[in-house]
Amino acid sequence: MFTNCDIAASRRMEIREPATRFAFGKNWQRFLRALDEERIAKAEDSLCTMLEVENLKGKSFLDVGCGSGLFSLAAMRKGATRVHSFDYDPQSVACAQELKHCYFRDANFWTIQQGDALDSSYLSTLGKFDIVYSWGVLHHTGNLWRGLENVIPLVAQDGKLFIAVYNDQGSFSNIWKAVKHRYNRGTPWRVLLVPAFGSYFVGKALIRDILVSHKNPLARYRRDKQSRGMAFWTGLLDWLGGYPFEVAKPEAIFDFFRMRGFELVRLSTAGGGHGNNEFVFVKRGE
Repeated sequence: MFTNCDIAASRRMEIREPATRFAFGKNWQRFLRALDEERIAKAEDSLCTMLEVENLKGKSFLDVGCGSGLFSLAAMRKGATRVHSFDYDPQSVACAQELKHCYFRDANFWTIQQGDALDSSYLSTLGKFDIVYSWGVLHHTGNLWRGLENVIPLVAQDGKLFIAVYNDQGSFSNIWKAVKHRYNRGTPWRVLLVPAFGSYFVGKALIRDILVSHKNPLARYRRDKQSRGMAFWTGLLDWLGGYPFEVAKPEAIFDFFRMRGFELVRLSTAGGGHGNNEFVFVKRGE
């Protein structure tokens, strides 16, 4: 368990967003209390699997919207020679700084800053990276397509861009957007929405485990591990509260980057559901 290091809760930085913006950093602070070696290993495996590499030795890694800092830590442990992490949320920045303090305290090649993916001036100071990683981030900026455009100059020639963007479900996505907006309007809405949708997701998983997978439905909750090292409760709150909220069809993302000189080399879709579509592109031309 992540018990030896406390989260830097004393960090006080004003967030410029309205009250309806979800407090991602607070959610990640709760997640770090349950962080252990198994979760870190799962994060490492998921990262290398999508990038189709065994390690990141000799590679530079940019974590756009680093959240808890887990995947920056994974990149460090897989041998990246330079890692830069940034997030708009100061509490997320504090989470990443705490992970660095606990695991790579003296590593001057892991830098962490507060920064905005929509701020071209800030991004222009970062340089280029062999791997630019932004999983489930840019659809929460309030301007998805500008965010996608902004990460392009950060990718080195023949470098990889690994992004995940919420799948467009049409009218269902509009319903989810309304749910998320109400979640962020205050505690009364959360008291209603968390039990309702928590029961929905648990029940859905229960039916799938029993009728489809034919496995013990309690097994998934005993250690509460998910494929990317995330936690069920953290993921639930992130999904319900994740606002601003935008979506895109896989073909729209593909066309957007193809027209800008990128080649799609790996794709993992949400299967038409409400999750993230994952893309790995290689930058072939300016």
